[in-house]
Amino acid sequence: MLLVVLAAAGASAADIGGVRLEDKASVGGQELALNGAGVRKRVVFHVYVASLYLPQKAADLAGALAQGPRRIRLDMRRTLSADALIEALNEGLEANTDAAELAAIKPASVQLASIMKTFGQVKEKDVVTLDFYEGATHVGLNGEAKGVIAGESFNRALTRIWLGDKPVQADLKKALLGG
Repeated sequence: MLLVVLAAAGASAADIGGVRLEDKASVGGQELALNGAGVRKRVVFHVYVASLYLPQKAADLAGALAQGPRRIRLDMRRTLSADALIEALNEGLEANTDAAELAAIKPASVQLASIMKTFGQVKEKDVVTLDFYEGATHVGLNGEAKGVIAGESFNRALTRIWLGDKPVQADLKKALLGG
């Protein structure tokens, strides 16, 4: 009986790039389901495993943004300085956001950078969470709340880093959207 229970529990999680992801996450008091996950690669290195959690499955950016709470989770596979992580996020924002919107979210981007600088660095096996609920992005590191950034428009821009027209990596976008 115990083996059946353990096997069923193991079947409910995904293993992506050596990272075990649960099929559910609680964000803002709501249960979300794993929509998709994939590995962010830079040259030959695995940088992180990204996963997207939503209330209901979505196959495109519009579907992901139309829903309530969401989580983007980054399970680090390499150690990065906070500055390198901030630079990568800023590049993703610039690639997927027009100039007017980029100017409008600039204070939120600066706030995100300030929060991430407190990390010093993210180490291999660290987990960064970007949760959106109650109109704000809640930044976490290894399960500990690190800061809150108000504004839905900022979170939409942040989400487009991975799911936008010019995602950080095309096959990662496809994987996050369940493809």
